[in-house]
Amino acid sequence: MEGLIKSALVVSKDMHVVETIKSCSNSDFRFYSASNKSGALEKLRKVRYDIVFIDLNLLIENGRQGSYEKELEPFKHLHPTIQIVVMSSDKDVQYAVRVVNAGASHYLTYPIIAEEVRLLFNTISTSVTQQAELDYLRDKFWKAGALDVAQTINPVMKEVFNKVRAVAPTKTTVLLMGETGTGKGVLAKLLHSHSHRENAQFISVHCGAIPDTLLESELFGHEKGAFTGAVRKKLGKFEIAGKGTIFLDEIATITPSAQVKLLQVLQDGSFSRVGGEEILTSNARVISASNSNLKQMAENGDFRKDLFYRLNVFPIEIPPLKDRIEDIPVLIRFFINKFNKEFQKEIINVHLDVLEALRCYSWPGNIRELENLMERSYILETSSMLTPECFPNELFEGQSATAFRPTNSTVSLAEARRKALEDFEREYLKDLLARHTGSIKASAEEADISTRQLHKLMSRYGIRKEDFKT
Repeated sequence: MEGLIKSALVVSKDMHVVETIKSCSNSDFRFYSASNKSGALEKLRKVRYDIVFIDLNLLIENGRQGSYEKELEPFKHLHPTIQIVVMSSDKDVQYAVRVVNAGASHYLTYPIIAEEVRLLFNTISTSVTQQAELDYLRDKFWKAGALDVAQTINPVMKEVFNKVRAVAPTKTTVLLMGETGTGKGVLAKLLHSHSHRENAQFISVHCGAIPDTLLESELFGHEKGAFTGAVRKKLGKFEIAGKGTIFLDEIATITPSAQVKLLQVLQDGSFSRVGGEEILTSNARVISASNSNLKQMAENGDFRKDLFYRLNVFPIEIPPLKDRIEDIPVLIRFFINKFNKEFQKEIINVHLDVLEALRCYSWPGNIRELENLMERSYILETSSMLTPECFPNELFEGQSATAFRPTNSTVSLAEARRKALEDFEREYLKDLLARHTGSIKASAEEADISTRQLHKLMSRYGIRKEDFKT
């Protein structure tokens, strides 16, 4: 097996199947097994595997007519790029195919043949390597300062960045749509910095923050004496932008008269200052943004249709944060790196309870709200990890009630107690090692146990110190 495939998890009650697949791996390959779906997901929460082989009957728990996407979702939620191989009998192969169509990578039929497994390993490894190379080539497009901003594992956001890459080098007018706080301003700057205008002006205008009476003057300038208070000539943003980029945020708020003048600029690049007769020209590229439905506004008569069509040449819709929850760890890493530079601290990661709370939150303020929460906690935090104490209490409402609830209430009290103790010890060790960046000596001292005892506990729970290094 060549390439990026280094580990596998087999989910089956048949030990012969497990051993057959295991026999196809080399000595450096990490290989684990589970006898049911819940056990597999429990292992995946602790360790990431490249491939999961799973029996069809263990995967589909709600009958053959259920949603196959829903059955795969827990795996994809934990690791969006994980490769899932379904194993089924010949008579159930139609259902295995449906699972593949729903998002699994491949399927195998019983009896499992070692040669077929080896071929599958090579096929998946080649595919993963090719995808990694493609991602690398795509990442080379982004300039050094933008590479971290353009990271995502969400399919919709990947398509957004694909569109940014495609349209950035052109002079095409772009309309960015999305809720407040989704990052429309960030994308506008990416478009400018990756265009041929990158060395020219980038001018941002928040249309909703400018009084209606001053908006036209702000955009197009005015002549001396054009209105009360116009004591001198003023250049407008279009004039200042020259051959650069002008970003019009909250474009839906501009006045009808400003809409007429903006339409003229988009049509032939010409405009006049307020109170002036001289015809001026602008070669600035226009990027606009709105959190309102401009198309609906145009149909209702609240926005000029001809202007909407001029602005909507290349629309890009940005999803809200609640629809890209899998990107929260990516965004957290970005903000931690950013604040480490700004505040001269050395925060390494975030507490598991915080991460779970952030994933469960509804995010009405989107990425801007996440950034504000992270900055607040970063200022308050005194350790090397962002802990729950530095976040608002309401973020954790509802979590404590279920923190130690047994997953199966039908087991005996002794079994439930044993499971709860294991869960506690596992999470305690992870937090301990994270705070000390994997240092065995420092972790053992804080836990008041010997390094030998700590090694023994780590071995029991499959915890590696390398996973907690900076």
